[in-house]
Amino acid sequence: MTLIKSISGIRGTIGGAVTEGLNPLTVVKFTAAYAAFIRRHAQQASQRIVVGRDARVSGEMVKAIVTGVLTGMGFDVTDIGMATTPTVELAVTSEGAAGGIIITASHNPAHWNALKLLNAQGEFLNAHEGGEVLRLAETDGFTFVGIEALGRVTVADYAAYHIKKVLALDAVDVDAIRAARFRVAIDCVNSVGGLIVPDLCRALGVSEVFAVNSEPDGRFAHNPEPLPEHLSDLATLVTQRRADVGFAVDPDVDRLAILCEDGRMFGEEYTLVAVSDYVLGRTPGATVTNLSSSRALRDVAQRHGCPCYSAAVGEVNVVEKMQAVGAVIGGEGNGGVIYPACHSGRDALVGIALFLSHLARRQTTVSRLRASYPSYFMSKRKVELTSDTDTDALLAQVKAHYNGHDVTDTDGVKIDFPDRWVHLRRSNTEPIVRIYAEAPSQADADALAADVIRLVDTFACPTNPSDVHA
Repeated sequence: MTLIKSISGIRGTIGGAVTEGLNPLTVVKFTAAYAAFIRRHAQQASQRIVVGRDARVSGEMVKAIVTGVLTGMGFDVTDIGMATTPTVELAVTSEGAAGGIIITASHNPAHWNALKLLNAQGEFLNAHEGGEVLRLAETDGFTFVGIEALGRVTVADYAAYHIKKVLALDAVDVDAIRAARFRVAIDCVNSVGGLIVPDLCRALGVSEVFAVNSEPDGRFAHNPEPLPEHLSDLATLVTQRRADVGFAVDPDVDRLAILCEDGRMFGEEYTLVAVSDYVLGRTPGATVTNLSSSRALRDVAQRHGCPCYSAAVGEVNVVEKMQAVGAVIGGEGNGGVIYPACHSGRDALVGIALFLSHLARRQTTVSRLRASYPSYFMSKRKVELTSDTDTDALLAQVKAHYNGHDVTDTDGVKIDFPDRWVHLRRSNTEPIVRIYAEAPSQADADALAADVIRLVDTFACPTNPSDVHA
């Protein structure tokens, strides 16, 4: 059983001994620590926390514990039930709450779950704040209230509110979408997307919606990460029903993958590229993405005469950079679109609405739209960590090996070459080192990633360093 404690929350597998995984005792400790943190730092008088969850089988069990602990700490709870991550974020600000907890393990398989922690702005805690919650959990730095101060639970539904917020965006062109009479296929991987994505599409004026894996029972029909190898059902649906576009979301609906009308992937990295192209064409300004995202966004921003900035991997890091530079659009290359005009969080519903507006106004097909963007190819690999791996020392050796190249070490190690790059970093959600490489061809990207993996293996088990090339 696995438990990962990080500044972005706590994530683990369900089941096992009391010392293993995301078990009820661990949920109690970290929920109480978060409540103690909120009480210590809340800038407003609100004693309310919003709680929502994805459709995982373990979700109801975890939510019952979270809700009980929060009321036991003296907080009122707005329980919005099964809801997307961005829906919870919007509910926090709408309720004027002091914070929020989203019970979701995002793209992890069904036997995982997690607590994602929000501040009063409906944004994820930053590194300093997350670190304080971890310290409070380890020191039992919290106190429960007596019966006279117990919190109360209110049940609410924020799905319609979320859709209304998306439709109210100036950049969302419902008239153009309706006139285009789009036929849309969706894969919501048996989670909360099945409760809201079809309704959003209909509200946008989509002519027909075809769905696969839409029953929100938490029994994922495939690996929930929206990658090409997991979306064969959606590709078949797109071609069989002659849909204009396919949309796939992850279990908590903060990531969006797109399929062309012929069933081919639009490209996970290109969700943000296309949406940014549309937004920058209407409201020029800065863009921000993370260090592991495609150079295609930089190229598109330059076409519009706009700056493109990089941030460390992680939504909170991208959001902080966007706020610092006043970005009009940003996000991550995993299909995460952040549009501050709606709220400062990744939101697949916003991504769908902006993409359909772009497609309708361009009056083209998805495949032709994709062909209009610079082509880069990415290789995404990972190396499993052992308990005795000194990851920091390993990354320092990689950095030293590439001395003389353009190296960035603000988040792991990224090496930029004239026409390609490679980025190594420790994952925040799994016990692995991620290795992302991008180049002008898939073969070049794969080769660059393979070279770096051999380099890592050599440093971990130095037998013949001469086999490794920069």
